[in-house]
Formats: sequence, structure tokens, C-alpha cells
Amino acid sequence: MNSVISTRDLTKVYDVGDEVSIVALRGVSLNVAPGEFVALTGPSGSGKSTLMHLLGCLDLPTSGQYFLNGKDVSRLTSRELARVRNTEIGFVFQGFNLLSRTSALENVELPLLYAGNMPAAERRERATEALKAVGLGDRLGHHPNQLSGGQQQRVAIARALVNNPTLLLADEPTGNLDTKTSIEVMGIFQRLNIERGITIVLVTHEADIAEYGTRIITFRDGIVLNDTAIENRRIA
Repeated sequence: MNSVISTRDLTKVYDVGDEVSIVALRGVSLNVAPGEFVALTGPSGSGKSTLMHLLGCLDLPTSGQYFLNGKDVSRLTSRELARVRNTEIGFVFQGFNLLSRTSALENVELPLLYAGNMPAAERRERATEALKAVGLGDRLGHHPNQLSGGQQQRVAIARALVNNPTLLLADEPTGNLDTKTSIEVMGIFQRLNIERGITIVLVTHEADIAEYGTRIITFRDGIVLNDTAIENRRIA
């Protein structure tokens, strides 16, 4: 079975000034199989968010290789990378990143607008189905300021799903939520993983949130410290 994600000796070095550089990743090699739910953990500055940006094709490594669904990302043109980001990867961020003057439905439609060549009626139907999938079928016309934090994150998850990606990347998706709402949001991720088979990679610094996945990879100082399968995952 082909991996959704395969990295080989990924390194990332940031130049921050005259002859000053920070090594964020130090030769990371890992594979993620279809249908896995992987939690990346570790202290601030450990490299987990840097890896997330590389996996999302938002940045390029200094050296090493990254294969996404069998494609060598380093060989893709900027246009091809943009297409991959919009059609193969769904992104969920800690800050929701919703347009404040736009309804939930219109926020979810955005990736379909960027893709182009889709009739308005089909965009609306797909966005509606995505919002129903996260329990917001009755909030289509609500703007972000009319929604709770948990509901805004659900809209963000629906937006990430609307293009039927093979990979969902979530960067501290519960960081702005209370405990009860965090559990509800993790329940959505688990259902998407179990029922739809979507591969999920989630960054979190919270140990209890990581336990909702099927595998925990712990980073420290830019390397993988531990890579452990979870036999009895926490169920939301």
C-alpha cells in the first residue's frame, strides 16, 4: 500500500540574520499510511509546526525529499503546488481563519471558487453537505461573529473537507477552545477518520488531545524522539 506521506531526511534551516541560522528539522524520515490519524507533539520549537508547513506544501525543505500520494513535491511547479494545496490537502488552523463578513456557507465555498470551473449551484450543494457533515446544517447563513468558537472551528473543518482531500492537516485545532468543545471537535475528526477514511495529521501540545489519534510522533530539537502506535485510542 502506498503511503499518503513519505519523507526522507527532511531538514529545514532558517537564516535569521548575518551568519545566524536556526535548524528547525534535522533529517526527519517518516511514512503515514492511508487512514492513519497521526498526532505530532513536542514542546515549542521542537519542529512539529515546521514539519506541518512542509507537509502542507506551504514551505519547501532545505534538503531531503517529501512524497505526497507518491509525487515528489520538490519536482512540482508553483502552479502544481497550488493545485495540490487546494485539491489534495485540507487545512484547519487554531485561529479558524474565516472571513468575518462572509456567511458560513460562503466561507466553505471558497476553495471551490479558487478551483474554478464549477457551477454556483454545485458549489452551494457541496458546501451545504460539508456543513451538514460537521453538524451545522442549520447555520448556513450565520456569520462568524454569530457563531461560538466551536462552531467557527466546525466551519473551518467543513471548508477543509469541501474538496474531498486525501489528507487533512490540523495545526492546534483545539488551542482556542474550552475542554468540552475540544472534545466535540476531536469527535468530528475521529468520525471523519473512521467513517470516511480521511488521513489526518494533527499538531498539538496537549497530551490528552494527541490520544484521540492512532499514532503519536513526539519531536524534540528537530528530530523524532518517539513514534508510537496507540492501541486504545481515546474516543470522543
